[in-house]
Amino acid sequence: MASVTLNQIGKSYGAVTAVEEFDLEIADGEFLVLLGPSGCGKSTTLRMIAGLESITTGELSIGGVRVNETDPKDRGVAMVFQNYALYPHKTVFDNMAMGLKLQKMPKAEIEKRVNDVSDLLGLNDYLMRKPAALSGGQRQRVAIGRAIVRTPEVFLFDEPLSNLDAKLRVKMRMELQELHKRIGVTSIYVTHDQVEAMTLADRIVILNGGKVAQIGTPRDVYDNPETEFVAGFIGSPAMNFLSAEAAQDGWKITGTDLTLPRPQGLGDACEVATLGIRPEHIEVLEDGDASDPWVFKAMVKLDELLGADALLNLSVHGQELLVRVDGTDFPQAGAKVRIRIDPNRVHGFDPATGLALSRASI
Repeated sequence: MASVTLNQIGKSYGAVTAVEEFDLEIADGEFLVLLGPSGCGKSTTLRMIAGLESITTGELSIGGVRVNETDPKDRGVAMVFQNYALYPHKTVFDNMAMGLKLQKMPKAEIEKRVNDVSDLLGLNDYLMRKPAALSGGQRQRVAIGRAIVRTPEVFLFDEPLSNLDAKLRVKMRMELQELHKRIGVTSIYVTHDQVEAMTLADRIVILNGGKVAQIGTPRDVYDNPETEFVAGFIGSPAMNFLSAEAAQDGWKITGTDLTLPRPQGLGDACEVATLGIRPEHIEVLEDGDASDPWVFKAMVKLDELLGADALLNLSVHGQELLVRVDGTDFPQAGAKVRIRIDPNRVHGFDPATGLALSRASI
């Protein structure tokens, strides 16, 4: 195992900057996720670590050793790709053993390593099959096993679950979590799926347009987003955003007759702001306290049952809000309700910069 250090790492293609320079220290044994939309630079960053892309600026170290010019095969990393990259004419055993054979490892050692890893991944019954006879999840296990048998210092995963159906993705996420606990190798995982990032990561690096938007634990980036982009990207369904103007009695929501109280410390000096409220931080009440300034009348425009949860699209004084509620008993479309917004969960952002204002604290 080894730590990975990115010191002012950046990547440009001529005049186009794919990844702006940034620093990152990945601890030995950490599971780090690079998260962001398509084109944000996450896969480019992973490929620079793997040695598949040259580094334009900065210094990359693995295990304390500078590896900018080191060949990929000599970096002590193993990569799992999105498309499995298995040899279709070879058996599972031969696919997993190929890298070891190229290293001219003794046959007995190859067999031991492959058998140990196949036992770890539940592939013992499939060693003599070819990839065409395997399911998508089994093929992905083979690709992971091929990486494990090399006993690398660092695992690199490039959206390995994106080709699987929803049920298999959930199962493979659990298997990856369990695998990481058992072998403890430093892992860097690329995905655009924020659910994968939240469930797998020790820390998340969120990228946007080639820039690092925020680095933190899943809890940190969910509770304390540093930008409007992070707030909207993390969380499902996405955060409600409201354009607001300063008023004498609080925040006047632009284009509506809805006014929210102004929590102490939330953009006290600002004349305009973008307010953010997550759907799960709005409560639907049977009988709200009329004296509570955070209780409002609302009408249900649309209801969507998801199973355990339901989503309600509400109209609140001309403003639409999405609310997550329990799926067993909830008001239907057309119902009039009262809601309460949790003031301690209101986020504020500067409309000009997208940066977070002070958190609500009342």
